[in-house]
Amino acid sequence: MTASTTALAPEAVPGTRKRRGSDLFVKFNLLIVFLALCVVATLLAPEFLTTRNMANLLQQSSLTGIVAIGMTLVILTAGIDLSVGSTAAFGGMTVALLIDKDMNFVLAIAVSLAIGAFFGAVMGGLSAYLTLPAFMTTLAGLTAIRGLTYLLTNGEPAGGDIPEAFQLLGGGFLGYVPIVGIIFVAVTVIAALVLRGTTFGEYVYAVGSNKEAARLSGLPVRAVITAVFAISGALSALAGVLLTSRLTIGQPTAFNGLELDAIAAVVLGGTNLFGGRGGVFGTFIAVLLLSVLRNLCNLLGLGSFFQMVVTGVILVVALILNMVIEKRGARA
Repeated sequence: MTASTTALAPEAVPGTRKRRGSDLFVKFNLLIVFLALCVVATLLAPEFLTTRNMANLLQQSSLTGIVAIGMTLVILTAGIDLSVGSTAAFGGMTVALLIDKDMNFVLAIAVSLAIGAFFGAVMGGLSAYLTLPAFMTTLAGLTAIRGLTYLLTNGEPAGGDIPEAFQLLGGGFLGYVPIVGIIFVAVTVIAALVLRGTTFGEYVYAVGSNKEAARLSGLPVRAVITAVFAISGALSALAGVLLTSRLTIGQPTAFNGLELDAIAAVVLGGTNLFGGRGGVFGTFIAVLLLSVLRNLCNLLGLGSFFQMVVTGVILVVALILNMVIEKRGARA
């Protein structure tokens, strides 16, 4: 038996290596596409790799990225949050108004994040405890919270006397790296550690995989769903705070359509829309990939309409690729 096994081993090695190479490609397909796109962008637009352009790209993508990280947690539980854009706008307006009323900007940020978390918890709670569809609950939140944002100042921008220390959060740089980009990376790393290294993270995946099985196993399904929506709300408010920091004024019309960009990044990043599979690092790469694509279109002088078409095509391709990967995993 030993001789027979030894004789088969050399023939098995090539197949094993080929299978491992295929598995690695499937696992890192988005990263490979991202790197390839960067190479293409460099060849088509030499100014793409300039320090200034790289810094601007990271700064512009970070706000969407922070919101997309929160959206990833929600979608991992098989939910959806359409209210993120409205919550972000409300958070930005709130921090501007509070600072304008002479509140310490650190406390103003904390209050804004708490309100964002409250909005998220309310919608998550309605979905979890009253079994209302998250799509409809957050769609109502999208409208209601945007209305509240306009009511704060009658639809007018807010703020004016913004401290310089607060302005650094959204508009400052550490060397050549935008501080908001560092915050984006930090949020991503913390979320990854929570998902992969804590009991709460295990609960998130379990709830997304099968809510009923998780409930029968004694997991706090409703509390987990409420918690991920609260986190999404807080991160959305954080994005609004950072935009106010960069613009030095709160804009009630900000972040229109943000929910679509965030969902697009999550789906492109490989997170299953039906929950239970995916992660924040895929979302992180997807946010950068979409930003590079738009940046390249701008550098080449292509219009926004063309960008919308390209983004839509990429999302369809991503959905097809994810479906293929899922079927491959099922056969394995």
